[in-house]
Amino acid sequence: MANNEESRGLKSLFDWFANRRKSGTTNSERQEREIADGLWHKCPKCGVLTYTKDLKANQMVCTECGHHNRVDSDERIKQLIDTNTWQPIDDNLHPTDPLGFRDRKAYSDRIREYQEKVGLIDAVKTGLGQINSLPIALGVMDFRFMGGSMGSVVGEKLTRLIEQATQRRYPVVIVCTSGGARMQEGMLSLMQMAKISAALQRHQDARLLYIPVLTNPTTGGVTASFAMLGDLILAEPKATIGFAGRRVIEQTLREKLPEDFQTAEDLLKHGFVDEIVSRTQLKNTLAQLISLHQPMPTTQNMMVWESMSLSSTGVD
Repeated sequence: MANNEESRGLKSLFDWFANRRKSGTTNSERQEREIADGLWHKCPKCGVLTYTKDLKANQMVCTECGHHNRVDSDERIKQLIDTNTWQPIDDNLHPTDPLGFRDRKAYSDRIREYQEKVGLIDAVKTGLGQINSLPIALGVMDFRFMGGSMGSVVGEKLTRLIEQATQRRYPVVIVCTSGGARMQEGMLSLMQMAKISAALQRHQDARLLYIPVLTNPTTGGVTASFAMLGDLILAEPKATIGFAGRRVIEQTLREKLPEDFQTAEDLLKHGFVDEIVSRTQLKNTLAQLISLHQPMPTTQNMMVWESMSLSSTGVD
């Protein structure tokens, strides 16, 4: 009898400790979660906790493993453009619902929800600015808005950006991140591929520079058009770049694809990308490339420069 009471007492004591341990773990997890929100960032690649302020200072690149966390268009502009030089253009272009498209909800309602949630009118920001004091026309796509999909507004804004750059004789840089053409606009979204490509051809005919920067992910119709039409094509490390999805290709070919398939490193190896550049080096790299591709000086300026060079060396 005494042994039964003793065993019941020990069991209840173990239960009490187990409950304490369980509640303590829950409380510590809750406390850790509360501390981490907005203050700390856990790297999805290596799991290291980094102070958010330090991570932002390193342009959202993990200091431990180099993982490039996704950044929005506003942050990207801050990283690339010199302070107080950004001039947004065509901010008043709003998407419409020309097909009256509806899936689980009306396309017009979906647009309104994303505009309220993300704070953007559509999936791209365009403008003029300076990179290390060099003028530039910059377009930045934002994956938060319907997966950075390319609809009529995205196509129109990028086309106008390129045309204005051609007129001003500015180089064009487009930071690409997209799931492809926006299906809710049907053929109208596919037409944007040709429209942007035509504007880039006129830009090239004027012997002006265009550099796309491919970030994670860049897929679909964007990859099949302006993302791959650059004079120099840059990509961020480990970015997913391709047209059709990996699963679709595997089902079509009925064979297993390599692990690094459709990564920036794989595309560099096969010549589709010219260079992989870390985000922390992107601004300086772009500035160097733009400075190297500045228009040649006129003949008169060359003669003045040569006479100055000869006189400085003492040559008669």
